[in-house]
Amino acid sequence: MLSLATPKVFRVINALPRNSRDTLFLLLVIAWLVIPQAAHLPLWCTLLALAVLIWRGILAWTARPLPSRWWLLALMAVTLGSTLISYNTLLGRDAGVTLLVVLLTLKTLELRARRDAFVVSFLGFFCLLSNSFYSQTIFSAITMLIGLLGLLTALVNAHMPVGRPPLLAAARSAGFMTLMGMPIMVLLFLLFPRMSPLWGLPNDAMTGRSGLSASMMVGNIASLALDESIAMRIHFENGRIPPRQNLYFRGPVMTHFDGRRWQASHLEFESRFSETSNLKVFGAPINYEVTLEPNNQPWLLLMDAAIEPPQLSGIKARMQSDLQWQLNRPITDLVRYKAQSYARFQHGPTTFTPGLRPALNLPPGFNPRTLALAKQIRSDPRFRAAGNAELVDLVMDKLRTGGYSYSLEPGVYGTNSADEFWFDRKLGFCEHIASAFVLLMRALDVPARIVTGYQGGEQNSVDDYWVVRQSDAHAWAEVWLEGNGWARVDPTSAVAPGRTGAFQRLIAPRGVVAQTLSNLSPDLQRQLRAGWDALNNGWNQWVLNYTQSKQLDILKNLGFKSPSWEDLGYLLMAIVLLVSALAAGWAQRYRGAQDSWLHLLRKAQQRLRKAGIYDSRNQRASPRQLAETLKSQRDIKEASIKAIYDWLIKLESQRYASASSTTTKLQKKREIRQLNQQFKQLQWPTKKSQSDRKPN
Repeated sequence: MLSLATPKVFRVINALPRNSRDTLFLLLVIAWLVIPQAAHLPLWCTLLALAVLIWRGILAWTARPLPSRWWLLALMAVTLGSTLISYNTLLGRDAGVTLLVVLLTLKTLELRARRDAFVVSFLGFFCLLSNSFYSQTIFSAITMLIGLLGLLTALVNAHMPVGRPPLLAAARSAGFMTLMGMPIMVLLFLLFPRMSPLWGLPNDAMTGRSGLSASMMVGNIASLALDESIAMRIHFENGRIPPRQNLYFRGPVMTHFDGRRWQASHLEFESRFSETSNLKVFGAPINYEVTLEPNNQPWLLLMDAAIEPPQLSGIKARMQSDLQWQLNRPITDLVRYKAQSYARFQHGPTTFTPGLRPALNLPPGFNPRTLALAKQIRSDPRFRAAGNAELVDLVMDKLRTGGYSYSLEPGVYGTNSADEFWFDRKLGFCEHIASAFVLLMRALDVPARIVTGYQGGEQNSVDDYWVVRQSDAHAWAEVWLEGNGWARVDPTSAVAPGRTGAFQRLIAPRGVVAQTLSNLSPDLQRQLRAGWDALNNGWNQWVLNYTQSKQLDILKNLGFKSPSWEDLGYLLMAIVLLVSALAAGWAQRYRGAQDSWLHLLRKAQQRLRKAGIYDSRNQRASPRQLAETLKSQRDIKEASIKAIYDWLIKLESQRYASASSTTTKLQKKREIRQLNQQFKQLQWPTKKSQSDRKPN
């Protein structure tokens, strides 16, 4: 039924007046631009935008008058007030995009003249660009390209004021112009200097991104487990992938606990008093390259343990005493860096020092049953003199044999989270287990702290990159051991060995399409996902991660010894000037050749001008005027002159005589070819003396 109804719809649309048809097309393009923004706009804005577009569409379809200016002013006042209430400001990314969408849709309510169509189209370009604030994936790029072609088609159509040109012809012209502009776009992409902050996102463009944070409340990381977005991609050089038990990517280290929240160290203050890292590494290093997604956080995620900072353009990294790598600014763009880590290492003091005391602090008034458990263990004669390592083994054995379970939905924990885990629920995600473990260790006088980051990942079968997702976010513990320093202990491995050993994940609810594909063929679903991830990875590596350093590498290959962004600018200007000069020369040389008919006319004018018949000042002479001039100056009875006269009249007719409806472009081209062949066979006159001219 749809196949029968669709042509009818097109017939109805084609029967509409041109103004209505063009308006409906422009409204569809605007709807295409607004829909991808809907997930980031307030609900009222999305509903208002769609309502205005539908309203304007009905007015165009029924050819009814547009609303009065008072309606527009009232709607504008309401939307400004709603934006202010939603964001408490009219500035910034989210408020700005909301206002842009509102202005774009309201402007369609006063779409009367061609000038209004231009304004709406240019507002549409701004709306199109604002998509990149939220997403820079290849899918988003394809969506934006379709929107760009739609806007260009509307613009080309608006520049055709006469008649009723088909939209398909305007779309063809828009596509052709896009293709013609591609080389310029590629040139600007390769050479336009990437200078911060010109080449970046607004400061608030990263709000709302999930990921690790500087603090951890029990339950935070469990929410990340539902997020399948990619945190980073790892490429191990020479295919040397370390054992799975070593795939820990270190993020924020948290020592302070106030009873409800774990927080990272107060770095600026404690850096003066804390212990040095005392990092010692052993064995061969592991070399790898990280492509880190923007997360708006100042940590550089590296595999334990790295001794040298990766080289990053415009970003400085330094290692803290707890081995976390801190940056001088948040990561707001995709970054790629090479790193070197050692699976075997030792860090921290080997004897107890005052710098370890913060790792023993327990907030008063919290978790009394956990404290009582620690006191009970210490009162046991078997453990009264036990060392830290023995106490760690004791607690890990309790986790293995005490009936504890690993769950993504352990329920909401109260104030005494460690008590609830050890004695009541016995159920938790990695941060529940790690937090309860560290608190019990501190109660046993063993310095301990929380480390958050990512553990594991998944190797992509298409491009062999190791993909680490937000669902791989993890929390583990570090305890201090006499003579050894800090040592990693993952209490989750005692409760759920498959989580850390085989990277088994608790599966979050999937969408309808993903669930259907998984039911039909799990292998196909995995292959499609791997292919899509590989495609996005290629997009990231070649497009999003095309940094200034890569630009400078191009200059080095061109022979610049110490290239800078100024050199890039000079090179770009030189190429633009060279291409402009070549294009101008080409246009001048083939100005007449762009039209075969005009080219023939120019050739005839040149021949007659050389014979002294045609006045070169009259460059707009038509073929018929040339023929009449020839007739007035030469004997038309002469066969060669008569042939030229007839050829000029035929040339005139080929252009301006009314052609039959069945005349095709191919036939017209054939006629031009015949005229060109006849031109070559004609005996064009030469310059003669005044006596040879036809007597008056």
